[in-house]
Amino acid sequence: MSTGGAFCGKVILITGASSGIGEELAGQLAQHGALLTLAARRADVLGRVAGRIADASGSHPLGIECDVTRDGDVERAVSETVRHRGKLDIVFANAGFGVAGTFAKLSLADYRRQFETNVFGVLRTLYAALPEVTRTRGQLVITGSVAGWVAAPGVSAYAMSKFALRALANSITPELAQQGVAVTLLSPGFIESNIRRVDNRGKLHADAPEPLPAWLVVSRRIAARQILVAVARRRREAIITGHGRMLVAMERLAPWIMRSVGRRMAARSGGYRSEPV
Repeated sequence: MSTGGAFCGKVILITGASSGIGEELAGQLAQHGALLTLAARRADVLGRVAGRIADASGSHPLGIECDVTRDGDVERAVSETVRHRGKLDIVFANAGFGVAGTFAKLSLADYRRQFETNVFGVLRTLYAALPEVTRTRGQLVITGSVAGWVAAPGVSAYAMSKFALRALANSITPELAQQGVAVTLLSPGFIESNIRRVDNRGKLHADAPEPLPAWLVVSRRIAARQILVAVARRRREAIITGHGRMLVAMERLAPWIMRSVGRRMAARSGGYRSEPV
């Protein structure tokens, strides 16, 4: 798989860039010659990530503290990018986290918190970036999930947010194509990430064990390579990881199997934290 030099000289903004797939994408894009703006809530962590990328690639990414749930933060990240780089080509609307728990144990506040980051945070990012990306006939990349295809017991809030992103992408892709802007929806399966160590209020518990078996979790490096090939080709959607593609195929072709699995999971557990990224 090759990106064919598609990112060399491109100005790229990534939200949620301080860890997980956002951090890995940043590192690989820098190696491809991209000019990066890294945006995330944790300024200290973001600074260390930017420093590591600079040391490894010789590039100098901008690091901007940014909370996608706050009005004005993403607009500032976009304006700083354009001020320093002169344009904006590609935006990865990547910031997100997962709320887990059975329906009976969750509250309306939990669902609102989930949507504020995973849905409205993406919307803030897209609206802030759209004028600049339209000028460059660039690309908007949305991090969805296989959970946007397959909703499992114990992750209703998370799955709802990712189903919403898939609906958003399906609706706006033909609209924005009229302006020369491509939309790519990423639907990853289980990827090496901190998302399963983040609680329902968005707080990271770095020492928490990975709840999934190691054989099921795909490395960030491999997943990011697959993502960048899809983005370079301006694909409409990319389902990332083999098990992710298998789950989506089963949901499409044999949904009764997934319903049966869901019933068994619900009977075995009162909720769990194992949602795909």
